[in-house]
Amino acid sequence: MYIQRAMENKLKYLSAHFPVVMVCGARQVGKTTLLKRIQSENEQLQYVTLDYPRLRMLAQEDPELFLQQYQPPLIIDEIQYAPELLPYIKIRVDMAQKSGIYFLTGSQMFHMMKNVSESLAGRVGLLTMYSLSGAEIEGRPSSPFLPGKIRQTETADTITDIFEKILRGGMPQMIADKELLPEDYFGAYMQTYLERDIRELITIKDENRFLKFISCAAARTGQELNLADMAKDIEIDRKTADGWLSLLVSSGLVYLLHPYSGNTIKRIVKRPKLYFMDTGLACYLTFWNNPKALELSAMAGAMFENYVVSEIIKSYVNQGFDTRSRLCYYRDNNGREIDLIILENGRLYPVEIKKSADPGKSALKNFSILNSLPEDTGEGAVICMTPMVIPLDEKNQLLPATSI
Repeated sequence: MYIQRAMENKLKYLSAHFPVVMVCGARQVGKTTLLKRIQSENEQLQYVTLDYPRLRMLAQEDPELFLQQYQPPLIIDEIQYAPELLPYIKIRVDMAQKSGIYFLTGSQMFHMMKNVSESLAGRVGLLTMYSLSGAEIEGRPSSPFLPGKIRQTETADTITDIFEKILRGGMPQMIADKELLPEDYFGAYMQTYLERDIRELITIKDENRFLKFISCAAARTGQELNLADMAKDIEIDRKTADGWLSLLVSSGLVYLLHPYSGNTIKRIVKRPKLYFMDTGLACYLTFWNNPKALELSAMAGAMFENYVVSEIIKSYVNQGFDTRSRLCYYRDNNGREIDLIILENGRLYPVEIKKSADPGKSALKNFSILNSLPEDTGEGAVICMTPMVIPLDEKNQLLPATSI
């Protein structure tokens, strides 16, 4: 079963304008499936994966011969195993002067992006893929979320329905196989992640501690990052904790939402907030396997916030947008916080996230902070468990969590 990916059109657009298109992201999010979908529409497009040891060895030891054997247009899966190919790909695309020659995927981005940027600068269109968004799962049209654009929508989802979605996450196999238990899937997923992506980067004796570090990060989802506390809990030094966090971010498992910074703001908290890009994995790592129990737990608010923020991030990334320049949060030393701010065309759009069905106008209390910032203020939203769009005032609305 193929689930239509929102970035499919963007991939086709990039392939019409760049000689190389690269899709990067965590394991099992659907990169290969997406490119094989493109292959099904172009019978000339070949596919080869460097997961096979003999092909990997050929690509590493004799990249020229590899590219002679596999002629473009060509999909090369798991390119991170043979960065030696990249300079030779550069030579070929410069000679061909054509678009859509090579399609690359990579799931270990720790060292890859440096090699890609050095070898293929100006020649590669980049896309980041995460697990399925709610819109993709439900077959709805997808566009970058912006408060004020959501006019009419209703949902019959209960809070238990939402927490069932949170618990299962958006990994394609979890969506396609309704009988598959999250603990079975994510247990195997983490084993693969440790063995294939992490083992060559950390020492074997650190694997259990690294797994504890990931679980410690999941327990802090939706919170400001405090690496010193995490390092202390796991009994590692700060430098190790910083390196391990970089692995989680660059492999697409974790996203760091940075605080708003402006020249007129002096008292601002500088630490980013940490979110997991698949809520199912976050739930597995924090030992939740029942949606009702999670809904009633002390982590319910944080997991709900993680769900909403990750959905908004996906709505932008799936259209090829760089979220680093668009999404941030605000919190000052007085504890005043806005969960999410969207920066678009010189305007700031505030978003508050509440697990309740009717948080009321009190949820808007910190939106006035934006009046002191240099940018204009746009419409705001409180994303919650309301079943429909409800205006709170002339600029702000209550929005269902499923409207993203």
